[in-house]
Amino acid sequence: MTLNDSKVNRRTVMRTALAAGLALPVGGALASCAGGGSSGSKSSGGGSAAPSGSTSADNPFGFTDKSTVDAVIFNGGYGTDYVSFAGQVVMKKYPGSKVKVSPSTQISQQLQPRFVSGNPPDLVDDSGAQAIGVNTIAAQLEDLTPVLEANNYEGTKISDNLYPGVKEAGLVGDKMVVLNYVMTVYGLWYSESLFAANGWTPPKTWDDLLDLGAKAKAKGKYLFVWGQQAASYYQQLLMDSAIKQGGDEVRLGLENLEPKCWSNPTIQAVLAKLEEIVKKGYFKPGGAGTQFTQAQAQWSNDESGIMYASGSWIENEMKSQTKAGFKMTGIPEPVLDTSTSKMPYDALNAAPGEQYIVPSKGKDPNGGKELLRAMLSKEAATNFAKTKLAPTIVKGTVPTDGFGSTALQSQIKMLDAAGSHLFNVRFVSLYGTVQDQLVPWNSFLSGQLDAAGLTKALQQISDKVRNDPSVKKVKIS
Repeated sequence: MTLNDSKVNRRTVMRTALAAGLALPVGGALASCAGGGSSGSKSSGGGSAAPSGSTSADNPFGFTDKSTVDAVIFNGGYGTDYVSFAGQVVMKKYPGSKVKVSPSTQISQQLQPRFVSGNPPDLVDDSGAQAIGVNTIAAQLEDLTPVLEANNYEGTKISDNLYPGVKEAGLVGDKMVVLNYVMTVYGLWYSESLFAANGWTPPKTWDDLLDLGAKAKAKGKYLFVWGQQAASYYQQLLMDSAIKQGGDEVRLGLENLEPKCWSNPTIQAVLAKLEEIVKKGYFKPGGAGTQFTQAQAQWSNDESGIMYASGSWIENEMKSQTKAGFKMTGIPEPVLDTSTSKMPYDALNAAPGEQYIVPSKGKDPNGGKELLRAMLSKEAATNFAKTKLAPTIVKGTVPTDGFGSTALQSQIKMLDAAGSHLFNVRFVSLYGTVQDQLVPWNSFLSGQLDAAGLTKALQQISDKVRNDPSVKKVKIS
């Protein structure tokens, strides 16, 4: 299996230009999009002119009623209306101000030209398969530490109201360039009511999964489904399971793009189990040609597949395509052997996600920070948890009944059970590799590529990033 060299080379050219702050002609897949924003005096971050009023504890960024904030938000599982809600909070506090929220599913394609030309938005949700990769543009981003040190709209210090690890998850080097907004929990998801009706027990090991696959097949169902744009969800399952089984040695090899990191024996042992599931026909065929939410509906509505690997955005993403009485529930990802794993079964890949950045050269970067401050208010964070059925990084916004959501209830239970056994994997978002990784993963899940071929392809992708001198590497420890 070989990579699409033209696509990789085009991305390398763009990364080099971004790192150097160059302007270059853009065409094809990287066509430019329209800009927006406001005007006024220079921002504290060294960006272009922006409105600037008097600063105070209640207005730490000098926001004024003449300000206009240009926000481009990834339109994925959480939609964009929660940012519009926070925008209304801003406009209510500052009458006459404006917040423009533009949805996008192709962040990299649409915004790389704007970064290159010096006309980026004021706030960006750099998420999804088409994320730019924050490490590529870290030098062009505001330090967001002042946001954590500011007071929220209720008058208390923002950092005092957040879950642990927010700053650490946003660091590139010693600079906090990302504010991750959603407390994302990765796991396996299933219908508690379907399992109860069939007497099935949620799996803890890969052998449990294989046994469950056989039971599902006997009922005319599949163990797993997948869709073309979300094939990499099973990469997340592979990585998280191997990290739980093998510990930091596995995680750091992947994070630091080490040679032969994908050949780690623990990764290969987990991959062998996943390959067995593929070979036994426990994945519903046709996923590589199926739009991902249509594939997910085969699980949440049709119940032709009985489990799904995903992050905790899945309930909100599928709320209009979920069978009545489904009782969506999450459990931790499996390990190979609960008696020998370096981390307990209850350990989770759970960390702040949905990464927000503020470009320094936006027309109003301080306005981008003010919109983030509004998003971190109790009002906006509670609205998100209630409408998206997922917790934000703001503590104390989810009641014990999870607003009636079994999936949200299970997330809180999973976090409580994991305790301090939390970890995260950052290299995919740091370097924007998911789009390339989707290609071999779709082939593997379709049965057209074996474990050795998948390993080779994934290692090629890691090696290309490691050997690319235009990409500054982040040492993870």
